[in-house]
Amino acid sequence: MRQHRRTLRLLGSLLLVAMAASVTGAAPAPAASPTPLDQVIPAPASVTPGGSPYRITRGTHIRVDGPREARGVGEYLATILRPSTGYRLPVTAQGAGGIRLRLADGPFGVEGYRLDSGRGGVTITAAKPAGLFHGVQTLRQLLPAAVEKDSVQSGPWLVAGGTIKDTPRYGWRGAMLDVSRHFFTVEQVKRYIDQLALYKINKLHLHLSDDQGWRIAIDSWPRLATYGGSTEVGGGPGGFYTKADYREIVRYASSRFLEVVPEIDMPGHTNAALASYADLNCDGVAPPLYTGTEVGFSSLCAGKEITYDFVDDVIRELAALTPGRYLHIGGDEAHSTSHEDYVKFMDRVQPIVAKYGKTVVGWHQLTGATPAKGALAQYWGLDGTSAEEKARVVKAAQSGTGLILSPADRVYLDMKYTKETPLGLSWAGFVEVKRSYDWDPGAYLPGVPGGAVRGVEAPMWSETLENSGHVEFMAFPRLPGVAELGWSSAASHDWERYKGRLAAQAERWDALGIEWYRSPQVPWSGQ
Repeated sequence: MRQHRRTLRLLGSLLLVAMAASVTGAAPAPAASPTPLDQVIPAPASVTPGGSPYRITRGTHIRVDGPREARGVGEYLATILRPSTGYRLPVTAQGAGGIRLRLADGPFGVEGYRLDSGRGGVTITAAKPAGLFHGVQTLRQLLPAAVEKDSVQSGPWLVAGGTIKDTPRYGWRGAMLDVSRHFFTVEQVKRYIDQLALYKINKLHLHLSDDQGWRIAIDSWPRLATYGGSTEVGGGPGGFYTKADYREIVRYASSRFLEVVPEIDMPGHTNAALASYADLNCDGVAPPLYTGTEVGFSSLCAGKEITYDFVDDVIRELAALTPGRYLHIGGDEAHSTSHEDYVKFMDRVQPIVAKYGKTVVGWHQLTGATPAKGALAQYWGLDGTSAEEKARVVKAAQSGTGLILSPADRVYLDMKYTKETPLGLSWAGFVEVKRSYDWDPGAYLPGVPGGAVRGVEAPMWSETLENSGHVEFMAFPRLPGVAELGWSSAASHDWERYKGRLAAQAERWDALGIEWYRSPQVPWSGQ
């Protein structure tokens, strides 16, 4: 009898819902459906959908099979999921079902992974912790965007059933942040690191010195930071990182599996250093601090021995702070340095980098000298750069120099989208979202051997950018496309399909509090 009354009540409730819908014209709310496996950015190498979805519930736990670094990935995942789900999500070393992070041999490389999802749970398998971490970023994108919020949301938390197998195309997928033209605090850099990690970026290139500011403490030359770091574009207070600050950035980046690549730009872009120490100038006279945006007017004195003592000290101290493999020595726009002095300078400086255990990276003007064995040249030219300059880069690549591709009229994130964009510059042209995505790094410079292209990097120069909101507005929505160019196969690059996947990311950016540009080229929801 009790069951009969419950059935009658249920039927009555359904009838009322149906009547209300007929009166108002509203349809019943559709059942929640999970994000398809092929809708993430960067596009995975292989997707096989099928089977029932997995639902994260109050009873879900995160099982980690592996050492402490792998457990750290599990704890990271838990910190993402707990605020929005409201669930405990304990991280354990045993148990069945739930979410499992598993280290095992397989065709994954250092960064690849496999994600298997079904009614019984989600398993991410990788050979290395970095692969687990990248698999976790895919899992985040498969969950509703509300999972990114810092307060309890309603869910449901469904992960589509099936299998993803994924490995990156290139080992260098970078983003550069210029902290010299305008200074960004440790917390602001950390915020950008978290945004980069979501799209599997694995290099953070920090531009630590320029004409407008020196941003890293060097004990043997203390005025570099205290005086050279005391201003920025427009005359603001500037700032610098103590060694403890820099170590914290490196630590935090490492926890997100990003390698920090520090840059000390030289012999040009050095006014902050020249202003700090008169002896670094050929005439022994220190120039005033500089707060403008012109380039090419400063140069270290290639003919003075103190210059190389200075460089040795800076590289020694910076290398000791940097566990990563690379140290960037700049080398661009040295218009006040003669070609002879430029070659002499680079011939002296590159061995210093090697002496302290690092691999040289330089802007592609390095190929105008003799790149050291194993050096990487970062190409920032345009589609319209002279054939002679491109040929020099191609020749260096054919001789063994690796290339990082950062064409300014494609992936310089500080370029304006259109002439109406309130931030950014336009010397390389206007770079809308399609243009930043619609090119192939492997075929960009004809004649470059395929193996010479090590990857891509999206620089963010900060002449006009003063805070995190400015950085985000210029990065989003272009940054995810650069990440896809670096991670996904050339065959998967298709603007028409990509722009739909990109549009779906906007809700996630909103949940994360990211400022972004509503490009008319992308079919955003509600547009």
